[in-house]
Amino acid sequence: MNSADEFIHDFMFIRSADAKGRSYGGFQWPLEAGGMVEAPDWDPKAECGNGLHGLADGLGDWGLTKSPVDVDALWYICGAKRAEAVEIGSKVKVPRCKVLYVGSFAGALNMISPAMSARIMEIVAERQKAAKREPGGHATKKSGAASATGESGAASATGESGAACATGWSGAASATGERGAASATGERGAASATGVRGAASATGERGAACATGWRGAACATGWSGAASATGESGAACATGWSGAASATGERGAASATGERGAASATGVRGAASATGERGAACATGWRGAACATGWSGAASATGESGAASATGEHGVAMAAGRNGRAIGKKGCAIFLVERAGDGTILNVFAGICGRGELKAEVWYRIEDGKPVEVKA
Repeated sequence: MNSADEFIHDFMFIRSADAKGRSYGGFQWPLEAGGMVEAPDWDPKAECGNGLHGLADGLGDWGLTKSPVDVDALWYICGAKRAEAVEIGSKVKVPRCKVLYVGSFAGALNMISPAMSARIMEIVAERQKAAKREPGGHATKKSGAASATGESGAASATGESGAACATGWSGAASATGERGAASATGERGAASATGVRGAASATGERGAACATGWRGAACATGWSGAASATGESGAACATGWSGAASATGERGAASATGERGAASATGVRGAASATGERGAACATGWRGAACATGWSGAASATGESGAASATGEHGVAMAAGRNGRAIGKKGCAIFLVERAGDGTILNVFAGICGRGELKAEVWYRIEDGKPVEVKA
């Protein structure tokens, strides 16, 4: 086996373990980054088990990981080789990997977000290349591909495995059907992929990407981009100035990277991350998680048992739902709301982490109007 210094990875995956680094079956993961991990029972068969498992490039079924609000969980970003990876439905397994990160969910999601963005765009390109191209900028048959290149062009691909690409000023691309892919590159482009496992990517100024359906992925890269993934286990990523990412549905993940980005995850166990100056992250739903990393970021968890985290300078974390919790680094503010079973507000608390008895980098919830530490 190559040493960690010699090992060169070409993709990353995200996974989780308990507070002691133990995963399913009691397998022990390292508690620090930098080392190699090898599966002792590796078997390349495309079935669960006999390998190291994770979500490649942050895409897949987030329900296979720990809940983002699990204070006992450790999150891992690992580097591996695609040539050694075996796909198993919505996850992958590898025989070995290098541990690149060990820590919080917020840190892990922020680290995987660029890979998530890049992979979505690769998926779009791969499906366009593999599909059969039809003239006229519109494809309606199985595996058809439509492309519109130039000013104000529009491309539409309808059917199984269709791909649509619009490149240029004011272009629009739409792929509707199973495994459709849509890409709009250029100023004010819009991309939409609707159906099972759709992928949408809008790259450029004011691009918008929307993926609707089961395991959809949407990525908008550039100035004022917007990405929306609606459906189960969807992933949305907006990278650039004033980008917005929204994941609506069960176990969706939304990430906004850049100045004044906004990320919203609505649904059961959704995760939202805003990285950059004045970013905002909002998780609405049961056990949602919101993370704001960067200067003056704001994180809000407004559903039951939600978690809000502020890990940048002058950040704010608010847990406004019943049994919610919040955490902040030194100098960040947390805001906690105590509710009765019917949702009635009983008490509120606000404080600055690191001042008085309110500790920094410690999870808190509110009881009888006072902050109470949540033990890991």
